[in-house]
Amino acid sequence: MIKLTVLYPNTPDARFDLDYYTKQHVPQVLQWCGDAVKGGEIERGIAGLEPGSPAPYRVTAHMLFDSTDAMQRSFGRHLQEIVADLPNFTNIQPVVQISEVVS
Repeated sequence: MIKLTVLYPNTPDARFDLDYYTKQHVPQVLQWCGDAVKGGEIERGIAGLEPGSPAPYRVTAHMLFDSTDAMQRSFGRHLQEIVADLPNFTNIQPVVQISEVVS
C-alpha cells in the first residue's frame, strides 16, 4: 500500500480555506483519481507537542493507493490541475511525501 501525504505548514502568514478545500478541491481530486484511491483522510492541526504550542501543520491530507503505478496513473496524471487549484484555498507551499505503508 502506498500513502501520498500532503502537509501544509502552519506559518504565521498562512491562509487556508478549509471549507473550499473539503467541499471543492478534495472532491475534484477524488473524481480525477477515481477507483485508484483506496482510502484517505484530512486532518486539521490543533496543537504541537508542548502545551499551548501551535500545530506544525495547518492541514494534512492522506490518500492510499495499491501501488506507485496506480498513484501515478491517477493523481500524477492530474498534478498540473491539482497544483493550479492551490491559490483558490491557500498561500502555503505544501510538502509532499510518498510512503510505503509497512504496518
